[in-house]
Amino acid sequence: MTPDESKHGMWSNRWLFVLAAAGSAVGLGNIWKFPYIAGENGGGVFVVAYLFCVALVGVPVMMAEVLIGRQGRQSPINSMRALVQQSDGSKAWSLIGWAGVLAGFLILSFYSVIAGWGLYYIGQLASGSFTGVDGAAAAQALAALHSNPVLMAVFHTVFMGITVYIVSRGVVSGLERAIRWLMPLLFILLIVLLGYGVASGGFAEGFDFMFGLKWDALSVDGLLVALGHAAFTLSIGMGAIMAYGAYVPSSVSITRTVITIAALDTVVALIAGLAIFSIVFANGLEPGSGPGLMFITVPLAFGQMPLGALFGGVFFILVSFAAITSAISLTEPAIAFLVEEYNAVRSRVAISLGAACWLLGLASVFSFNIWSDVYVVGEKTVFDSIDYLTANIMLPLGALFIALFAGYVLPKATVMSQLGITSKFAVAIWTTSTRVLAPLGVLIVFLYTILPID
Repeated sequence: MTPDESKHGMWSNRWLFVLAAAGSAVGLGNIWKFPYIAGENGGGVFVVAYLFCVALVGVPVMMAEVLIGRQGRQSPINSMRALVQQSDGSKAWSLIGWAGVLAGFLILSFYSVIAGWGLYYIGQLASGSFTGVDGAAAAQALAALHSNPVLMAVFHTVFMGITVYIVSRGVVSGLERAIRWLMPLLFILLIVLLGYGVASGGFAEGFDFMFGLKWDALSVDGLLVALGHAAFTLSIGMGAIMAYGAYVPSSVSITRTVITIAALDTVVALIAGLAIFSIVFANGLEPGSGPGLMFITVPLAFGQMPLGALFGGVFFILVSFAAITSAISLTEPAIAFLVEEYNAVRSRVAISLGAACWLLGLASVFSFNIWSDVYVVGEKTVFDSIDYLTANIMLPLGALFIALFAGYVLPKATVMSQLGITSKFAVAIWTTSTRVLAPLGVLIVFLYTILPID
C-alpha cells in the first residue's frame, strides 16, 4: 500500500491543486506561442483542431500522470520505481521518471532565459521606451537585448532567483502561497488586457480571426501543430504534473480536476489570443508574424496606443507571472527526488539545483551573442539544441510512455480506483484513449518532427 500523504506535504484543497497544475500549464506557451501559431495556421479552424486534440490526447495523458503521482506519493523517479515493482513490470519503465526530471531541468535552463526577456520588457514598456516606435525600431530593441550577454544574464539570474526562493519554501509555504497570489493576479491581468483590447477597436476583427471557421485554411501541417501544442501545453511528459499529483488528497477526483485544469489552460490561451489579436488588428499589424509576435509586434502595438506604456507593462507582468508558475513546477520533480534520496534540507537542494540550472542557462544566453557561431547539433546553437531535444524528443517520448504505462502496465484495479471510474462506458473511453488515441497522436507528432517528411 502507498501512504495517504507525501513526505513533502499536501495541497490544502482541490482548488489549490487545480491552480498549481494550471499554473504549470499556463506559461509562455499560452501567452506567447498559442496566439502566433494560431495566426500562422488560419485562426478559427486551428482553434477547433486544438480543442479536439486537447480532449483526445492532452487530457488522458495528464490524467495518467496525476494518477501515477498520487499512487506513488513520491518524486516521479521514486513513484515510477515503486509502481513498476508493484506491477511486476520491466525496470526499463522506471526511466520515465528519470527522463521527466532531466527534461524539466533542461527546459528550465533556457526557459529562464526567455522569461528574463519578459522581466526586461516590463521596464522597457512601462518607461515609455516603445512609445511611437516603428517596426524596425521594435525589432532592433530585441536584437540589442540579444547582443548584450551581461544584460541577458542579469535577468536570467533574477528570474532563477525568484523561482529558487519560492520552491525552497516547500509545498505549503512556497508553492501554495505563490499560487494563491500569482494565479488570481494572472487571471485579473489577462481580463484587464482583454478589456484594453476591446477598447482598442480591433476586437470584432480579432474575434472573427480566432473563431471564424475558414476551412480552406486548414492543412496537415496545421493539424500536426495543433496536436503537438495540445499534447505539450498541459506540461505533460516532464514530470511536473506527476510530482504535483503526489500531493493531491485521496478524496479529490482526478477526472474532474484534470478536465477543469485543461479547461482553464484553454481559456487562458483563448483570452490571450483574443486580447493580442484585438490589439494587433487595431494597429493594422500582421497576426501571423511568428515568434516575434510577443517581443516585437506586441510592444510595437502598445507603443502606438493611448496608455500603451501602462498596459504594455501590465502585459509583460502577466507574461512573467505565467512564466514563474511554470518554472516552479519544472524544478519540483528534481528537488523532490534529491530530498527523498539524500534526506537533504529542501532549501539547500533548491539553491544547489538552481545554481546548476542557472549555469547551464548561461550557455543559452551566450548562444544569442558570443557563442552564436557555436553549434551543437547540425546548425543549432546551444539554445536551439536544448529546445529541440526537449520539445521534439524527450517530452513526446515521455508522454507516449506515460500513456502506455498507465494503459498497459498498471493494474486495471489500481487505475480505476485512482480515477474513481465505475461505468463500463467510462472504462472503455479511458482504455481506448490511453492505449490507442493518445499514444498514436503523440507518436505521429514525434515522427513528423524528427523525420524529413515532405
